[in-house]
Amino acid sequence: MIFKELIGQQQAIDLLTSSVTKNRVAPAYLFVGTDGVGRSLAAKCFIELLFSTYVKSEQLSILKNRIRQGNHPAVFWVEPTYQYQGQRLTTAEAAEKGVKRKAPPIIRLEQIREISQFLSRPPLEAPRNVVVLEQAETMAESAANALLKTLEEPGQATLILIAPSPDAILPTLVSRCQKIPFYRLDHAAITEVLTKVGNAEILQHPEILNLAAGSPGSAILAYQQLQNIDSQLLTDVQKKPTSYRHALELAKKINKELDTESQLWLIDYLQQYYWQQLHRPSIIKELEKTRKNLLSYAQPRLVWECTFLAIFQIG
Repeated sequence: MIFKELIGQQQAIDLLTSSVTKNRVAPAYLFVGTDGVGRSLAAKCFIELLFSTYVKSEQLSILKNRIRQGNHPAVFWVEPTYQYQGQRLTTAEAAEKGVKRKAPPIIRLEQIREISQFLSRPPLEAPRNVVVLEQAETMAESAANALLKTLEEPGQATLILIAPSPDAILPTLVSRCQKIPFYRLDHAAITEVLTKVGNAEILQHPEILNLAAGSPGSAILAYQQLQNIDSQLLTDVQKKPTSYRHALELAKKINKELDTESQLWLIDYLQQYYWQQLHRPSIIKELEKTRKNLLSYAQPRLVWECTFLAIFQIG
Protein backbone atom coordinates (compact mmCIF):
# COMPACT_ATOMS: atom_id res chain seq x y z
CA MET A 1 0.00 0.00 0.00
CA ILE A 2 1.49 3.29 -1.14
CA PHE A 3 0.12 5.33 1.78
CA LYS A 4 1.27 2.90 4.50
CA GLU A 5 3.89 5.39 5.76
CA LEU A 6 1.27 8.07 6.39
CA ILE A 7 -0.01 7.58 9.93
CA GLY A 8 -3.18 9.05 11.41
CA GLN A 9 -4.56 10.72 8.28
CA GLN A 10 -7.12 8.21 7.01
CA GLN A 11 -9.54 10.82 5.65
CA ALA A 12 -6.85 12.36 3.46
CA ILE A 13 -5.78 8.90 2.27
CA ASP A 14 -9.36 7.98 1.37
CA LEU A 15 -9.99 11.23 -0.53
CA LEU A 16 -6.76 11.05 -2.52
CA THR A 17 -7.06 7.34 -3.28
CA SER A 18 -10.67 7.77 -4.41
CA SER A 19 -9.76 10.60 -6.78
CA VAL A 20 -7.29 8.32 -8.57
CA THR A 21 -9.36 5.12 -8.62
CA LYS A 22 -12.41 7.02 -9.92
CA ASN A 23 -10.27 8.96 -12.40
CA ARG A 24 -11.36 12.29 -10.91
CA VAL A 25 -7.99 13.85 -10.22
CA ALA A 26 -8.43 17.58 -9.66
CA PRO A 27 -6.30 20.21 -11.42
CA ALA A 28 -5.28 21.55 -7.98
CA TYR A 29 -5.35 20.45 -4.35
CA LEU A 30 -4.89 22.34 -1.12
CA PHE A 31 -3.41 20.21 1.66
CA VAL A 32 -4.33 22.06 4.87
CA GLY A 33 -3.24 21.33 8.41
CA THR A 34 -0.56 22.14 10.93
CA ASP A 35 3.10 21.62 10.10
CA GLY A 36 4.62 18.21 10.70
CA VAL A 37 1.54 15.98 10.44
CA GLY A 38 2.33 14.37 7.08
CA ARG A 39 1.21 16.80 4.37
CA SER A 40 4.48 16.64 2.39
CA LEU A 41 4.69 12.86 2.79
CA ALA A 42 1.09 12.60 1.57
CA ALA A 43 2.00 14.66 -1.51
CA LYS A 44 4.84 12.25 -2.35
CA CYS A 45 2.61 9.22 -1.80
CA PHE A 46 -0.12 10.76 -3.96
CA ILE A 47 2.34 11.37 -6.79
CA GLU A 48 3.50 7.76 -6.52
CA LEU A 49 -0.11 6.63 -6.78
CA LEU A 50 -0.75 8.88 -9.79
CA PHE A 51 2.34 7.65 -11.62
CA SER A 52 2.09 3.98 -10.60
CA THR A 53 -0.34 3.22 -13.42
CA TYR A 54 2.31 4.41 -15.87
CA VAL A 55 5.03 1.91 -14.89
CA LYS A 56 5.34 -1.85 -14.52
CA SER A 57 4.99 -3.35 -11.06
CA GLU A 58 8.68 -4.24 -10.86
CA GLN A 59 9.55 -0.57 -11.47
CA LEU A 60 7.49 0.80 -8.57
CA SER A 61 10.41 0.89 -6.15
CA ILE A 62 12.49 2.82 -8.68
CA LEU A 63 9.60 5.23 -9.19
CA LYS A 64 9.29 5.78 -5.44
CA ASN A 65 13.01 6.48 -5.05
CA ARG A 66 13.03 9.00 -7.90
CA ILE A 67 10.07 10.88 -6.44
CA ARG A 68 11.49 10.84 -2.91
CA GLN A 69 14.91 12.02 -4.14
CA GLY A 70 13.36 14.79 -6.23
CA ASN A 71 14.69 13.71 -9.62
CA HIS A 72 11.56 12.66 -11.49
CA PRO A 73 11.19 14.76 -14.67
CA ALA A 74 7.43 15.19 -14.24
CA VAL A 75 7.63 16.55 -10.67
CA PHE A 76 8.51 20.12 -9.74
CA TRP A 77 8.88 20.77 -6.01
CA VAL A 78 8.89 24.39 -4.78
CA GLU A 79 10.07 25.50 -1.33
CA PRO A 80 10.38 28.97 0.22
CA THR A 81 13.83 30.45 -0.31
CA TYR A 82 16.26 33.00 1.02
CA GLN A 83 18.06 35.45 -1.24
CA TYR A 84 21.81 35.33 -0.60
CA GLN A 85 24.52 36.83 -2.81
CA GLY A 86 22.38 36.52 -5.91
CA GLN A 87 21.40 32.93 -5.11
CA ARG A 88 18.15 31.41 -3.92
CA LEU A 89 18.69 29.02 -1.04
CA THR A 90 16.19 26.71 0.63
CA THR A 91 16.19 26.45 4.42
CA ALA A 92 18.34 23.31 4.26
CA GLU A 93 20.80 24.88 1.82
CA ALA A 94 21.09 28.04 3.92
CA ALA A 95 21.78 25.97 7.03
CA GLU A 96 24.39 23.92 5.20
CA LYS A 97 26.21 27.06 4.04
CA GLY A 98 25.99 28.61 7.50
CA VAL A 99 24.05 31.61 6.23
CA LYS A 100 22.67 33.78 9.03
CA ARG A 101 19.04 34.27 8.12
CA LYS A 102 17.65 37.68 8.95
CA ALA A 103 14.11 37.09 7.67
CA PRO A 104 11.86 34.06 7.03
CA PRO A 105 12.06 32.42 3.58
CA ILE A 106 9.38 33.13 0.98
CA ILE A 107 8.16 31.73 -2.34
CA ARG A 108 9.23 34.31 -4.90
CA LEU A 109 7.74 35.55 -8.14
CA GLU A 110 10.60 34.06 -10.16
CA GLN A 111 9.81 30.63 -8.67
CA ILE A 112 6.22 30.91 -9.91
CA ARG A 113 7.54 31.85 -13.35
CA GLU A 114 9.68 28.71 -13.27
CA ILE A 115 6.50 26.70 -12.61
CA SER A 116 4.94 28.16 -15.77
CA GLN A 117 8.03 27.22 -17.76
CA PHE A 118 7.94 23.69 -16.35
CA LEU A 119 4.25 23.24 -17.20
CA SER A 120 4.77 24.51 -20.74
CA ARG A 121 6.45 21.17 -21.51
CA PRO A 122 4.50 17.90 -21.85
CA PRO A 123 4.97 15.38 -19.03
CA LEU A 124 7.84 12.93 -19.32
CA GLU A 125 7.56 9.36 -18.02
CA ALA A 126 4.22 10.16 -16.37
CA PRO A 127 0.56 10.74 -17.26
CA ARG A 128 0.74 14.36 -16.04
CA ASN A 129 3.08 16.94 -14.57
CA VAL A 130 2.81 17.59 -10.83
CA VAL A 131 3.87 20.75 -9.01
CA VAL A 132 4.07 20.90 -5.21
CA LEU A 133 4.34 24.20 -3.34
CA GLU A 134 5.41 23.77 0.26
CA GLN A 135 4.48 26.55 2.68
CA ALA A 136 2.29 28.18 0.06
CA GLU A 137 1.31 30.78 2.66
CA THR A 138 4.76 32.38 2.24
CA MET A 139 4.00 33.57 -1.29
CA ALA A 140 4.25 37.30 -1.79
CA GLU A 141 1.13 38.84 -3.30
CA SER A 142 2.77 39.19 -6.71
CA ALA A 143 3.72 35.51 -6.66
CA ALA A 144 0.21 34.45 -5.58
CA ASN A 145 -1.37 36.49 -8.38
CA ALA A 146 1.00 34.94 -10.91
CA LEU A 147 0.13 31.46 -9.64
CA LEU A 148 -3.56 32.23 -10.08
CA LYS A 149 -3.06 32.47 -13.84
CA THR A 150 -1.45 29.04 -13.83
CA LEU A 151 -4.29 27.53 -11.77
CA GLU A 152 -6.81 28.88 -14.26
CA GLU A 153 -5.15 26.95 -17.09
CA PRO A 154 -2.97 24.19 -15.61
CA GLY A 155 -2.99 22.11 -18.78
CA GLN A 156 -1.93 18.49 -18.37
CA ALA A 157 -0.91 18.98 -14.76
CA THR A 158 -1.94 18.85 -11.12
CA LEU A 159 -0.78 21.39 -8.55
CA ILE A 160 -0.59 20.69 -4.80
CA LEU A 161 -0.47 23.65 -2.43
CA ILE A 162 0.53 22.93 1.17
CA ALA A 163 -0.59 25.50 3.77
CA PRO A 164 -1.70 25.61 7.42
CA SER A 165 -5.24 26.75 6.60
CA PRO A 166 -7.35 28.12 3.73
CA ASP A 167 -7.19 31.56 5.36
CA ALA A 168 -3.41 31.59 4.94
CA ILE A 169 -3.56 32.07 1.16
CA LEU A 170 -5.61 34.18 -1.25
CA PRO A 171 -9.30 33.17 -1.48
CA THR A 172 -9.02 33.16 -5.28
CA LEU A 173 -6.42 30.40 -5.00
CA VAL A 174 -8.47 28.43 -2.48
CA SER A 175 -11.53 28.51 -4.74
CA ARG A 176 -9.60 26.68 -7.47
CA CYS A 177 -8.35 23.87 -5.24
CA GLN A 178 -9.90 20.75 -3.77
CA LYS A 179 -9.26 20.90 -0.03
CA ILE A 180 -7.69 17.88 1.68
CA PRO A 181 -7.67 18.23 5.50
CA PHE A 182 -4.89 16.95 7.75
CA TYR A 183 -5.27 16.71 11.51
CA ARG A 184 -3.10 16.68 14.61
CA LEU A 185 -2.19 13.20 15.81
CA ASP A 186 -3.13 11.60 19.11
CA HIS A 187 -0.45 10.39 21.53
CA ALA A 188 -0.48 6.82 20.22
CA ALA A 189 0.04 7.97 16.63
CA ILE A 190 2.80 10.38 17.63
CA THR A 191 4.53 7.59 19.55
CA GLU A 192 4.31 5.34 16.48
CA VAL A 193 5.74 8.01 14.16
CA LEU A 194 8.60 9.07 16.45
CA THR A 195 9.56 5.47 17.13
CA LYS A 196 9.41 4.58 13.45
CA VAL A 197 11.70 7.44 12.38
CA GLY A 198 14.22 6.83 15.16
CA ASN A 199 13.31 9.72 17.47
CA ALA A 200 11.82 7.79 20.38
CA GLU A 201 13.96 9.76 22.85
CA ILE A 202 11.68 12.75 22.31
CA LEU A 203 8.94 10.84 24.11
CA GLN A 204 10.94 11.40 27.31
CA HIS A 205 10.52 15.19 26.98
CA PRO A 206 6.90 16.10 27.82
CA GLU A 207 7.62 19.82 27.34
CA ILE A 208 8.53 19.13 23.71
CA LEU A 209 5.40 17.01 23.17
CA ASN A 210 3.26 19.75 24.69
CA LEU A 211 4.88 22.29 22.41
CA ALA A 212 4.35 20.07 19.36
CA ALA A 213 0.63 19.71 20.15
CA GLY A 214 -0.05 16.63 18.05
CA SER A 215 2.58 17.22 15.37
CA PRO A 216 5.44 14.69 15.29
CA GLY A 217 7.31 16.80 12.73
CA SER A 218 7.12 19.81 15.02
CA ALA A 219 8.30 17.65 17.93
CA ILE A 220 11.40 16.62 15.97
CA LEU A 221 12.18 20.20 14.94
CA ALA A 222 11.58 21.48 18.49
CA TYR A 223 13.92 18.86 19.91
CA GLN A 224 16.59 19.79 17.37
CA GLN A 225 16.21 23.46 18.21
CA LEU A 226 16.45 22.70 21.89
CA GLN A 227 19.78 20.94 21.30
CA ASN A 228 21.10 23.85 19.22
CA ILE A 229 20.25 26.68 21.59
CA ASP A 230 22.79 27.46 24.30
CA SER A 231 21.48 26.15 27.62
CA GLN A 232 22.50 29.34 29.44
CA LEU A 233 20.55 31.49 26.99
CA LEU A 234 17.50 29.29 27.51
CA THR A 235 17.86 29.63 31.26
CA ASP A 236 18.21 33.42 30.99
CA VAL A 237 15.09 33.95 28.89
CA GLN A 238 12.98 31.73 31.13
CA LYS A 239 13.32 34.36 33.85
CA LYS A 240 11.37 37.58 33.60
CA PRO A 241 13.57 40.71 33.23
CA THR A 242 14.39 42.31 36.58
CA SER A 243 15.20 45.78 35.18
CA TYR A 244 15.15 47.83 32.00
CA ARG A 245 18.85 47.12 31.52
CA HIS A 246 18.29 43.38 31.97
CA ALA A 247 15.54 43.49 29.34
CA LEU A 248 17.85 45.19 26.83
CA GLU A 249 20.66 42.72 27.55
CA LEU A 250 18.37 39.74 26.90
CA ALA A 251 17.29 41.25 23.58
CA LYS A 252 20.90 41.82 22.56
CA LYS A 253 21.86 38.25 23.42
CA ILE A 254 18.98 36.71 21.46
CA ASN A 255 19.72 38.87 18.42
CA LYS A 256 23.41 37.91 18.54
CA GLU A 257 23.06 34.17 19.06
CA LEU A 258 19.90 33.16 17.17
CA ASP A 259 18.82 33.45 13.55
CA THR A 260 15.24 34.37 12.67
CA GLU A 261 13.93 30.81 12.53
CA SER A 262 15.38 30.03 15.95
CA GLN A 263 13.88 33.23 17.33
CA LEU A 264 10.45 32.25 15.99
CA TRP A 265 10.80 28.84 17.62
CA LEU A 266 11.86 30.49 20.88
CA ILE A 267 8.58 32.43 20.88
CA ASP A 268 6.62 29.17 20.81
CA TYR A 269 8.79 27.73 23.57
CA LEU A 270 8.43 30.80 25.80
CA GLN A 271 4.66 30.98 25.28
CA GLN A 272 4.35 27.38 26.40
CA TYR A 273 6.76 27.89 29.30
CA TYR A 274 5.27 31.14 30.60
CA TRP A 275 1.73 29.79 30.36
CA GLN A 276 2.58 26.69 32.37
CA GLN A 277 4.58 28.62 34.97
CA LEU A 278 2.64 31.88 35.33
CA HIS A 279 -0.70 31.54 33.50
CA ARG A 280 -0.43 35.18 32.37
CA PRO A 281 -2.35 35.82 29.09
CA SER A 282 -0.82 39.29 28.83
CA ILE A 283 2.68 37.82 28.43
CA ILE A 284 1.42 35.35 25.82
CA LYS A 285 -0.08 38.25 23.86
CA GLU A 286 3.19 40.18 24.01
CA LEU A 287 5.05 37.20 22.59
CA GLU A 288 2.47 36.88 19.82
CA LYS A 289 3.16 40.51 18.91
CA THR A 290 6.83 39.58 18.77
CA ARG A 291 6.08 36.84 16.25
CA LYS A 292 4.06 39.16 14.03
CA ASN A 293 6.75 41.83 14.09
CA LEU A 294 9.52 39.38 13.22
CA LEU A 295 7.46 38.03 10.34
CA SER A 296 6.96 41.63 9.19
CA TYR A 297 10.75 41.97 8.85
CA ALA A 298 11.12 44.43 11.73
CA GLN A 299 14.62 44.73 13.21
CA PRO A 300 14.89 41.69 15.52
CA ARG A 301 16.85 43.32 18.32
CA LEU A 302 14.37 46.19 18.54
CA VAL A 303 11.46 43.73 18.52
CA TRP A 304 12.91 41.77 21.44
CA GLU A 305 13.77 44.95 23.35
CA CYS A 306 10.12 46.01 23.14
CA THR A 307 9.01 42.51 24.16
CA PHE A 308 11.14 42.21 27.28
CA LEU A 309 10.48 45.81 28.34
CA ALA A 310 6.73 45.08 28.09
CA ILE A 311 7.10 41.83 30.06
CA PHE A 312 9.08 43.66 32.73
CA GLN A 313 6.35 46.31 33.03
CA ILE A 314 3.64 43.64 33.32
CA GLY A 315 5.22 42.71 36.65
